[in-house]
Amino acid sequence: MRGNAARKTGGADLYTRIGHFLADHGLSPEPSHYSFAYDVIADPQGAIAQAVRRLTDGGIRLSRSDIEALGGTVQDDDAAILVAKTQAQVDGFATMMREMQDETRGFGRDLAQSAAAIRHTAPTLPAAGLDEIARITGAMLTRIREAEVRLAKATDEAEALRMKLAEANDSARRDPLTGLRNRRAFDEAFANRRESDGPFCLAVCDIDRFKRINDKHGHPVGDRVLSAVAKMLADLCASHLVVRHGGEEFAVLFNGITLADAAAHLDTVRDAIAGKRFRLRESDTPLGQITVSVGVTAVHTGETITDAFDRADRLLYTAKAEGRDRVCAA
Repeated sequence: MRGNAARKTGGADLYTRIGHFLADHGLSPEPSHYSFAYDVIADPQGAIAQAVRRLTDGGIRLSRSDIEALGGTVQDDDAAILVAKTQAQVDGFATMMREMQDETRGFGRDLAQSAAAIRHTAPTLPAAGLDEIARITGAMLTRIREAEVRLAKATDEAEALRMKLAEANDSARRDPLTGLRNRRAFDEAFANRRESDGPFCLAVCDIDRFKRINDKHGHPVGDRVLSAVAKMLADLCASHLVVRHGGEEFAVLFNGITLADAAAHLDTVRDAIAGKRFRLRESDTPLGQITVSVGVTAVHTGETITDAFDRADRLLYTAKAEGRDRVCAA
C-alpha cells in the first residue's frame, strides 16, 4: 500500500512534502516522525490525514498530544542527551587535570633546590659522588619538565574541549532559526522550578494562519516572520523564559506573577505584535497584519509539564476558535 501511494504521489514530491510537514510541525527527521508524516502525506484520504486536516484547519500546528492521540510518537533529541553526558564527563576530566597540575606545579623547582642543598651541605663527598648526584638530578629535572609541559598541554586541551562541549550543549537547547531556547530547555526549566520561588504560569503562543504566509510567500518569508515574532516575545517577556516550542508555536514560563498579571502582560504583547507592520524585504510591500493567539494557565503545585501544557494548549485552541488574536486564560 505504501509503495502504491508513493508511486501515485511521486517520490521526489512526496519526500519534499514530508520535509515541509516535519518543518511545519516542529518535528525532527527521526524515523518515528518520518513514519507519521509518511502516513499523513502518502494517504491523503486516510483516517489519519483527515484527522490532521481537522486539527490543523486555519494553520494550527499539531501538538505533541495530538500526534500521540493519532498513534504517532514524539522523540526526544538523543544527540542532546549524549552531548550533556559527554559534557559532564569532560568537566570531570578537566577538573582532574587542573588538580594534577596544581599538585605537581613547582615539583621540578623543589627538586633542583634540594639538589643544590645537598651539594652545599655535603662538601666531604667525593667529586665523583657529587657528579653522580648532579647527573641523576639533571635527568630527573628534564623528565619532570617534559611531563609538566605535556600536563599543561593536556590541561589546556581538556579545557578547550570542555568549552566546545558547553557551546554544543547550549546549542542543543537553542533554536537555530530564532536564537530562542528550545523545547528541551523549557522542559528542563519546568522540571527544575522551585515552588518556593512563587507562582508559575505557562503560556502557549501561536502565530495565526501561519501556513497561509508560507503558502503565499514561501518559507524564507515565513522564517523571517518567525524570527521577528520571536524577538518581540523575547524583548517583551525579557524577565521570563521564552522558547520556540516548535513550528510557529512559542511557550513562555512565567515566574513570580499571578495568572491575572500574566494574562494582562500577554495581552499587551499580543497587541504589540498585531500593531507591527510587517513588510516584504525584497519589495517593501506590506505583508499584512500578523497576529498571535495565546493560551495561559497557572501551574499547580506538583503538576506535570504534560498536564499544564495540555491545559494551556486547549486554551490556545479556544482562542483560535473564538476568532484568534486574543488571550484565553484559566
